[in-house]
Parts: sequence; C-alpha cells; structure tokens
Amino acid sequence: MKIYEAVFLVGAAKEQQFPESPLPEVAFIGRSNVGKSSLLNSIVSRKNLAHISSTPGKTQQINFFGIEQRWIFADLPGFGYAVISRDKRNEWSQFNYTYLEKRPQLALVCVLIDSRHDPMASDLALIEWLENQGRKFVIVLTKSDKISPKLREERKAQVIEVVKYCDFCVDVLPYSSVKGDGRDQLWGIIKREAILAELSE
Repeated sequence: MKIYEAVFLVGAAKEQQFPESPLPEVAFIGRSNVGKSSLLNSIVSRKNLAHISSTPGKTQQINFFGIEQRWIFADLPGFGYAVISRDKRNEWSQFNYTYLEKRPQLALVCVLIDSRHDPMASDLALIEWLENQGRKFVIVLTKSDKISPKLREERKAQVIEVVKYCDFCVDVLPYSSVKGDGRDQLWGIIKREAILAELSE
C-alpha cells in the first residue's frame, strides 16, 4: 500500500492535549527499544516520520500522526526501560493506560514484542489488560529479520499459544522494518479493523 500523506499532528503530554477527531485511531505500544519508531516509519514508507533514537525511552509523550486523512496513528511511550526513575516509569505507564482505556475512537492496538526474545511479564500484563478491557489488538513480532525463519515460526507459534484463549487478539504477525515483511498484512488488519470500528458506531 502506497502512503501519500503522513504528517505529525501533536505530541500530547496530558489527556487534554489529545486531538479531537472522528477518525479511527491505531495505537502502537511496546517495551523501549522494541523497534517502534522503525516500524512506524516502515509502515508509512517514511524515513523520519517517527524519530529513531539510540537511547531507549526517548518518546516521552503520545505522538499523534495523521495518515491519508483516513486514520490517526498514536505512538505511545515505551515501557520497561530501567534507567529512568521508577516514578517516571509509573507516570508514563498510567498515561498510556489512560489513553488506551478512555479513547473512544481507538480501533486497534498494535502490541510490539521483540521476536528475538520470549514475551516478558510486562508484555503479558499488557495483553491481559487489553483483553479484559475488550480492546482489539494485534501482536507484532518486530525485528523478525534478525532471527532464522525456523525461529521466527517457533516464536509465532509460541505467542499464538499464549493468546489462544483471547477473544480480542486479531492476529500474531512477524514484521521486519528492514525488509518490509509483514507490512501489507499489517495494513490489511488496520484497514479491516478501522472499517469494523466505523460500522459499529
């Protein structure tokens, strides 16, 4: 899918700064250094829509991007980075959950997990929370180009087993921001869920 327009809208440090828009939103969330900025740039075919930093935990607000005047992407602060203070981590976590719980136009949450590692306790806690909230989510296994095809399939099978009783997980998708693997599939999921969200209004 070719993207002609992808623009930064606003960076929100508090709920009152969330943009007012009727467009369906897609949120991207994961542990710090999971490759979230690279994935965002990859999916919209831009090199610098989302800032890529060598310092994990760089995103300290929720960044909203307008896509084709049809969707809004929300880039949420990464979680789990130990160098920042515990109070700051808790503050970011609460801000993320406020957005995920209260945003009425949120159509889909992309939960990013590094395919090179087993899902961590914080990943599983987020998945459980989304399931309990009834929020539709897709698990995106990032950096899949850095592991062998065999391990990639094993990791996917492992995560599918984890979510087999989840009613709101719509898919488990290996993704490579370097090679573009999974991009078309993720766009298909986003468009489908956005349409379903619009029809349910």
